[in-house]
Amino acid sequence: ALSTADGLLLTIANALSHDLYYKMIDPNAPTSRRVMISKILLLVVALAAAYTAYSVYVTKQADILFLVSAAFSFAAAGFFPALVLGIFWKRATSWGAVVGMIAGFGVTLYYMASNHAWMRTIFGVDKPVDLWFGILPISAGLFGVPVGFAVIILVSLFTPAPKQEIQELIEHVRYPNLKKA
Repeated sequence: ALSTADGLLLTIANALSHDLYYKMIDPNAPTSRRVMISKILLLVVALAAAYTAYSVYVTKQADILFLVSAAFSFAAAGFFPALVLGIFWKRATSWGAVVGMIAGFGVTLYYMASNHAWMRTIFGVDKPVDLWFGILPISAGLFGVPVGFAVIILVSLFTPAPKQEIQELIEHVRYPNLKKA
């Protein structure tokens, strides 16, 4: 568990420092500042994870199985449709991917927040539990994935097609030119 956790913490902190800070906030940041930001973000992410684990332990309303399954449901609903369509459908657009990721993640979060005891207390939900087709909240990604696919397709069809060089890049990712030695 610790080897998995430390790898995930490093990945999250590095992704945040590189993709958020370096790419969006300060593209001219020197390497030393980027490393410092990465270390700070590692501490913040670790503290957030520790707080979440502690609150789950104290309230005893969720367990590690739910948290791991929730993470997989969120990842599946948020990333899987965008990855699949981004590689296998040249017409997929960045707007379609972003809106589809938000929609899939949102549906999954809504279903979990509406039907899981621990998340209901976090979000202050007091309406009765309403399981769709008897599916438990641990499998909420089952609803988010098709929504993500549908939204990506619809938004992509209503936005301008990607540029030709992007479509060629996608084609190259799917069918790389293999050079013989």
